Amino acid sequence: MDAETIVAELAADALPDVVALCRRALDLPEDAAEAAAIVDTLHTRASADRAVLALGAYRGAELVGVLIGSLAAREPAVGHVDLVAVAPEQRRRGVGRALLARAERVLAERGAVEVLLAGNPPYYAWPGIDVRYTPAICAALALGYTQDRTALNMTADLSYDGSPALRTTEPAVRRLADRGVAVRRAEPADLPALAAFARSTFGGAWDGELAGSVGRPGAGAHLAERDGRIIGFAAYGSSRPTWFGPMGTAPEAEGSGIGGVLLRRCLRDQRDEGAESAQIGWVGPVSFYSGSVGARIGRVFFLYRKPVGAAVD
Repeated sequence: MDAETIVAELAADALPDVVALCRRALDLPEDAAEAAAIVDTLHTRASADRAVLALGAYRGAELVGVLIGSLAAREPAVGHVDLVAVAPEQRRRGVGRALLARAERVLAERGAVEVLLAGNPPYYAWPGIDVRYTPAICAALALGYTQDRTALNMTADLSYDGSPALRTTEPAVRRLADRGVAVRRAEPADLPALAAFARSTFGGAWDGELAGSVGRPGAGAHLAERDGRIIGFAAYGSSRPTWFGPMGTAPEAEGSGIGGVLLRRCLRDQRDEGAESAQIGWVGPVSFYSGSVGARIGRVFFLYRKPVGAAVD
């Protein structure tokens, strides 16, 4: 790294500069277009729930690189690097490596024994490093990170009325009603029951992602219930405006068609918000999304990990 490049922690009033840099530095158009939402999710919204680290790399007064990291709220010994962005004209000068090395030190000082280059739900922008971000992968390998998982996103096409992702749900909703299942949009008053259902049925951080979807502008959720008891949900917009998820159906209701109905109702909402495609993030059942809405695998991510601090003594 050039000697005049300095890495320092960023104050909250630097966030507009961070957004501006991300718009230039995120190479994939779909990421650059959502730079403001990404920074808001990873820094502003996440800071209310967990310890967040924001670093900037400067050459003189110019911000040339940024990193946002965090500690996992439920596993405070696990640190995450949530975002790294380096100005295109400053690449191959060690800026990204310097940001990562500083983040490792700070996260270790704050109690982390391991750092993951992987999404930290419920506030994340990617599952890991998109395989097309070659400089980021090179920096991870150079600093001794080990790849331990691969994650997939699928893309649902919302750009034309005849898309299978936009098929009407009304006949299926009527059939479900005949079987005592009501399908409707989730409201803020539903959130406690939705969160409890997600925690008890699926675990993980889906309750937090639902809290970021229900009642928030540009986001939302739909649910299915029988006799007043929730048996399924689908949500969108929690992490990023064009991203769908999470969704889940109670085991006893699997195979009933509820999941496909809830999915398409969310995708219709996203289309109405102006999205021409939706990212189904961190996909599990590829066949379900392909069959239900014609989604295709669109993004592949590598997830990395590395011991730090006491773990390497």
